[in-house]
Amino acid sequence: MRAIDLFAGAGGFTEGATQAGASVLFAANHWQEAVNIHAINHPETQHACQDLHQIDWRKVPAHDLLLASPACQGHSRARGKDKPYHDALRSTAWAVTTGLEVHRPKAFVVENVPEFTRWELFRVWLFSLECLGYKVTTQVLNAADFGVPQSRERLFVVGSLEKKIAVVSPGLPHVPARSIIDWTVGGWSPVEAEGRAANTLTRYRNGRDAHGSEFLLAYYGSENGGRSLDRPIGTLTTRDRYAVVRGDRFRMLTADEVRRGMGFPDGYRLPTAKTHAVKMLGNAVPPPLARGVVGQVMAAVG
Repeated sequence: MRAIDLFAGAGGFTEGATQAGASVLFAANHWQEAVNIHAINHPETQHACQDLHQIDWRKVPAHDLLLASPACQGHSRARGKDKPYHDALRSTAWAVTTGLEVHRPKAFVVENVPEFTRWELFRVWLFSLECLGYKVTTQVLNAADFGVPQSRERLFVVGSLEKKIAVVSPGLPHVPARSIIDWTVGGWSPVEAEGRAANTLTRYRNGRDAHGSEFLLAYYGSENGGRSLDRPIGTLTTRDRYAVVRGDRFRMLTADEVRRGMGFPDGYRLPTAKTHAVKMLGNAVPPPLARGVVGQVMAAVG
């Protein structure tokens, strides 16, 4: 099946769709470095660094399946206080409607944070898809149920011209975070060093009490007691979130560990700069999750 990937980032949707048997003909993103990384990993795909509100859709190859991950920053709980630019980020979803209107592929899959449904225009946006003849379903899926070593809930909006498609979670055994950790990597430092933030020390001590000498420590979020290495890691975001603790020392996760936590293959190329790698990975669709969803959609539409 021929597919395109909009807001493609580093290529998680493309990687998963390719593993499911799709041929991803075209990928677009507004960030040139992300386009470059996508092209390194998927050289057979046509690429565009493009604001999708401005793209000439006639130049996009004909396709059967549209994949899209519109900007989630305007909807995510991690965004903090609403800011003016969030409205512009929310509006990226309308590019999906335009692309569908022009090309009318058999099906589409849109991924976003669950809070996307709280957007004031979400029901209007869904209606626009239905007006184009698509039968639409929405569901929240957890990447951990698809074999990703990360608890990551994401909304999937699936549409087909033929029938409604309900993606079924396979309920795979959860993969523990311990599986992504490379204990030989350096960069460790004492937790209780002079000047360490009080909140960090409190989380560390709570984690020691709850999980013993080895666990994950979140730098922000609601995990105030640490996180066991024997369960999937929590949601990986676009900036460093987790440190791994061993005894009285800790270090932040490496880019390679974050890549494994997102379910990308070990050979998947990343930017040299860790901040850029973590940002791209945190925005990505975990490939095993994408493979599972796209595979079911492809089987349903033929």
